[in-house]
Amino acid sequence: MQRLSPLDAMFLNRDTPTTPRQIASLAIVEGGTGSLDHDRLVEVISERLDIVPRYRQVPRKVPGALGTPVWVDDEDFDIGRHVRRSALPRPGTRDALHELVGRLVARRLDLDRPLWELYLIEGLEDGHVALLFKAHQALVDGSETIDLAQVLLEETARVREIPHEEWSPRPAPRAAGLVRSTLDRNVRHPGEALRITEYNLARVARKVPVPRSSAPAYRGVLTAPATRHRRFTSLATDLDSYRKIREEHGGTVNDVILAVIAGGLRGWMLTRAEPVTAKTSFRAMVPMSVVADDGLPTSLGSKVRGHLLSLPVGETNPVVRLHQVSYALKDHRETGSAVAANQLASLPGFATSTFHAVGARVAAAESGRGYQLLITNVPGPQDPVFMAGQQVAEVYPCLPLSHHRALSVGVTSYRGRVFYGIVADRDAVSDVDVLAQCIDEALEELVETVGKRRGRAPRGRSRPSRSTRA
Repeated sequence: MQRLSPLDAMFLNRDTPTTPRQIASLAIVEGGTGSLDHDRLVEVISERLDIVPRYRQVPRKVPGALGTPVWVDDEDFDIGRHVRRSALPRPGTRDALHELVGRLVARRLDLDRPLWELYLIEGLEDGHVALLFKAHQALVDGSETIDLAQVLLEETARVREIPHEEWSPRPAPRAAGLVRSTLDRNVRHPGEALRITEYNLARVARKVPVPRSSAPAYRGVLTAPATRHRRFTSLATDLDSYRKIREEHGGTVNDVILAVIAGGLRGWMLTRAEPVTAKTSFRAMVPMSVVADDGLPTSLGSKVRGHLLSLPVGETNPVVRLHQVSYALKDHRETGSAVAANQLASLPGFATSTFHAVGARVAAAESGRGYQLLITNVPGPQDPVFMAGQQVAEVYPCLPLSHHRALSVGVTSYRGRVFYGIVADRDAVSDVDVLAQCIDEALEELVETVGKRRGRAPRGRSRPSRSTRA
């Protein structure tokens, strides 16, 4: 019997209709002959659930709130409630896919069932199919449980045969026994008991209405009261563009990505006639993979900790904007604790979805640090990977929104492409597709500067292989 950590219990407590605590990822897999169908998907997932037993479990509260909830087997587990099928209206455009994904990521998971869903989305105009993975943040911690997408992916088109036995739920613990074991654990682990007390006090405090006079005033283009609705959009770009910019101006590919996002935010604000001055900036939470002792651990040999970065949105010169980002991240690269990007990209399986989940956990744990948006950037493999025998063509992270933050951006590189998944509150950022276009234009703006420094060798890079994001 395993207990939820205080952080996982916090995710359950803070799950509301306007801020569902779930992370998602969208994978586009190739269609055509032998394309993935619902029956085959259910079969493959059923064979692999033994690897991640928590996907058949639900959190059960301890009587009297003496401890955090415990994971127990779902006696009524039915995989048909979790693997679902959907289809786009003809002709199956990307806009229609974005609209559907926005609705699905906004929908809360049923907290009385195992905390995940997977949607098979058919009818894309290019013959491909899409898979949308959703998992609660209390479920995927990157240490005890990895993301389901990582479990399903293979390095070849051949689907491995994984031995598995017929599953049957273990009996749930009785209330009296649960109380006794909890009290015993609290005596043996007083530090953990103290954190549980703090968690319970915070839970009670959340139930007390905040007087209107003392409620914070939320202001800013990226800060607004959360609604129940989301918008989603995606952007696919070429990895070579970022490499050329890095070779010309120095820094790392990650620096270029963050500078491009800053430039995209600038262009987007100008399209909305928002005031932009030389001092305009946004504080971004950028989780990073490290080998240091601090941070949240993963089962993949590293930890993830939060890093605050001021995005220089007010800077008009794209090259200067890039240099400002590179300089701000210089200390992280030179500490020696950063995990090499190629090291993460070479991990077995497609670990990007798990690292995005851990990055979102770090951001939630550090939500009091006053940042305005979350950006996760995880390098993926450059060789093709497969799901249920079909090659993955594209992959887009879908990060949760929280604490009046109206925008999140997840970035993943794979097979020579860089994929952006952008989630926004539907009311606050209704024009999220314009933001994606502005990010693309900001990248092109930097590409156009390549080769203009004639007669000069490319600037030296500052240990690019030692920096990455999670």
